[in-house]
Amino acid sequence: MEDSSSRRKFLLGGAAGVGAVALATEGCMLQPYRQRDAVSHRWGMVIDLKRCIACRACGMACKMENKTPPGVAYGVFLEQDIGQYPHVQKRAFFRPCFQCAKSSCAKVCPTGATYHRPDGIVAVDYERCIGCRYCIAACPYGARSFDYGYDYIEDAENPYNAIPSAEYGAAYGLRQKGKSPIGNVRKCTFCLHLQDEEGQYREAPACARTCMGRAIHFGDLADPEGKCLVHGESLQELLCRRGHYRLKEELGNEPAVYYLPW
Repeated sequence: MEDSSSRRKFLLGGAAGVGAVALATEGCMLQPYRQRDAVSHRWGMVIDLKRCIACRACGMACKMENKTPPGVAYGVFLEQDIGQYPHVQKRAFFRPCFQCAKSSCAKVCPTGATYHRPDGIVAVDYERCIGCRYCIAACPYGARSFDYGYDYIEDAENPYNAIPSAEYGAAYGLRQKGKSPIGNVRKCTFCLHLQDEEGQYREAPACARTCMGRAIHFGDLADPEGKCLVHGESLQELLCRRGHYRLKEELGNEPAVYYLPW
């Protein structure tokens, strides 16, 4: 399971990044994505923390969609206590991979297994990954996991073990000992397997579809008229109506996940 100490470190680091709030103005447009023709798409998220009801359905939906094993989590729900007793508040938020435009993970990968797709999604080529885990150390968001080969159910005959993950089912079939993705680094890819042959999403990632509070908005940030694929709201209007920020923005990774503050 995920290391609780690493979560605490992430939250403490993230709190500093929250202070760097980019205030939106009327008629604003995200600076990196003003030229629509420069990229095919720039898939990203706008997460409204005021709408989050802390149900944790996002993390559970991610587990179910990608069938990730013990110790591997793509999108996780994090909590943070703020203040001193008795004036304490609990804040919580969803953390997927941020699909950074200038990702630390890709820079340190010695084999090029971690790479940027034209649509902005950062993916991992399991055939090229040698399991060195440099990318895990480099990611400032703790958004990567190593597949040690653990299973939830040891009985090989259990029907659950015969269900392939949609993420790698086409390439690898069922997850088997000694074969990829076991021994590789794994991460959220915005449910890349839900795209069609033209790179459009047939349906939004599982976390966004499942969010009961309608807090997770997913769509094309490079499109000035891009709308949430689940709820239909204009992504640019969401960002322009309220202040927004990206975690640890001062590091220069340019994440594709924006938060609307509490």
